[in-house]
Amino acid sequence: MRKPIKGFSKLSKLDKIEWIASTYFKDADAAKQAIKQYWNTDQKLQQLHDEFIENTITNYYLPFGVAPNFLINGKLYTIPMAIEESSVVAAASKSAKFWLDRGGFKTEVLSTTKIGQVHFMYHGSFDKLQKFFKTIKHKLIEDSQHITKSMKKRGGGILDIMLRDKSESLKDYYQLHATFETMDAMGANFINSCLEQFAKTFKTEALHFEEFSEAESHIQIVMSILSNYVPDCLVRVEVSCPVKDLNEDSGIASEEFAHKFVQAVKIAEIEPYRAVTHNKGIMNGIDAVVLATGNDFRAVEAGVHAYASRNGTYSSLSHAEISDGVFKFWMEIPLALGTVGGLTTLHPLVKVALEMLDHPTAKELMQIVAAAGLAQNFAALRSLTTTGIQEGHMKMHLMNMLNQLNATGKEKEKIIAHFKSNIVTHSSVEAALSNLRLLANED
Repeated sequence: MRKPIKGFSKLSKLDKIEWIASTYFKDADAAKQAIKQYWNTDQKLQQLHDEFIENTITNYYLPFGVAPNFLINGKLYTIPMAIEESSVVAAASKSAKFWLDRGGFKTEVLSTTKIGQVHFMYHGSFDKLQKFFKTIKHKLIEDSQHITKSMKKRGGGILDIMLRDKSESLKDYYQLHATFETMDAMGANFINSCLEQFAKTFKTEALHFEEFSEAESHIQIVMSILSNYVPDCLVRVEVSCPVKDLNEDSGIASEEFAHKFVQAVKIAEIEPYRAVTHNKGIMNGIDAVVLATGNDFRAVEAGVHAYASRNGTYSSLSHAEISDGVFKFWMEIPLALGTVGGLTTLHPLVKVALEMLDHPTAKELMQIVAAAGLAQNFAALRSLTTTGIQEGHMKMHLMNMLNQLNATGKEKEKIIAHFKSNIVTHSSVEAALSNLRLLANED
């Protein structure tokens, strides 16, 4: 029976690996080899990776690809994408090429406000609490000046602080709801530092507010934390062209394609089961760029999906219409991103990604990421409403299947050629490879 280990974090990396290999693997030597083969030979670079998190034992690699030909507001981009799903980069690239000659992607940042909250419990009169808040609101901001000084020089800082009464939902629960502008930083550390200072000042000043009773003056701070729900940090992206120009697919008329596409989007607007998969496709493109540029894809995911539910039902993030013979496809999504701080100055490939994008500001990156998401959604809906998702998707998985079946280089060439005109399934690939090997043995 396995026993817990004490002081694991204090072990050397080699000792950690030794313990893991001997505890969890039948072939400890093979496990150690698998772990060590992804170490960087450059020791300085490996140390950098080791120090990103605790208990690092190796590096986990994702493919770092690029999707060229993205025309965004008249500027041409090649977009970096870090993702393991085989069809994503190809689909984004195909969409980018499709819209390149149809005006490209039009994007606009609508707002960049971010939010943080101090959550606290207060037992007493709300009228007194409001009066207290109005009295000390200026001091909350003043006491945070040592934190906000540098951000204010860059044009950011605290925008406002509001008192919110949430006691109808939870007895005695209130908030300090603060809004921030963090410029090119994602701003999590900045916002959290400000919030913790607000909490400290708020609690201390309450003890000396004359109108509070003894019970009222003892405010309990529960927590101070930014929100990853940023409905006022919005970017809009759209593509449009005359319906007659949607003519690249010879298997379907432009008008029929446009109509089916709009219907597919409307279904995702009203059917949550479809909307989740629809929006997942959008996030395939978004997450890949967010990850490649060193941003927090978990925060982006959480905020985007919350936004998709803002009207009480989970719905499509994207929308489409045909008006006066023009097809339009668009979405507005919340994206809190940064191009300074965090991994942006540490991870070598993040530096490569940002330089490839011409060192974008946070606003510019919002627009690039949104374009990648809409491109991915267009590609998925285009497949769904024409050939079906599996034809292209499974062909992109073909190489993965061949690797799983240990196909040689020559076998891969022949199998890939065979499936240019045949339907790809795991069983059909397995059968084709078996037949190929059988013929080779007969020769």
